[in-house]
Amino acid sequence: MENLPVYHGPIGKEEGERRLAQDGRDGCYLVRNSDSVPGVYCLCVLYSGFVYTYRLHKDDAGSWAAETTPGVQKRYFRQIRNLIAAFQKPGQGIAMPLLYPVTAQTRAQTHTEAQAPGNSPPPTHGSPNAYLQQRPPRAAKGHKNTNKEVRQAFG
Repeated sequence: MENLPVYHGPIGKEEGERRLAQDGRDGCYLVRNSDSVPGVYCLCVLYSGFVYTYRLHKDDAGSWAAETTPGVQKRYFRQIRNLIAAFQKPGQGIAMPLLYPVTAQTRAQTHTEAQAPGNSPPPTHGSPNAYLQQRPPRAAKGHKNTNKEVRQAFG
């Protein structure tokens, strides 16, 4: 799961919704850890101003499935990437096809920036990285301070 660009980790429901709202396009999506069920993930997609959440889980055989609309046959996939590819097509039992991935690259960029400020790509508008780069250089020293300030500003 860690290698999946749309995986955001244990960010929580509210933060996931905020990130999707920040993108704002119908069909933007991300994957995060479930808040309520350990070992389960959530596929979240924005449609008409609402975030629809579908639980993703791995069965004992190692196949991935999503909890979709009742009456839609559950499908199993060997890899999570295959499940996401299938849900990019209409009629799969979710509110809207997955169209625009909201990637978690800012998470990695923030970590890289704390260690080597000049080595990360330019930030996208409204990302935590944009906030970090706008601060005076003296405030960006130390990994601990960077994380603390990001939590206060965005969490």
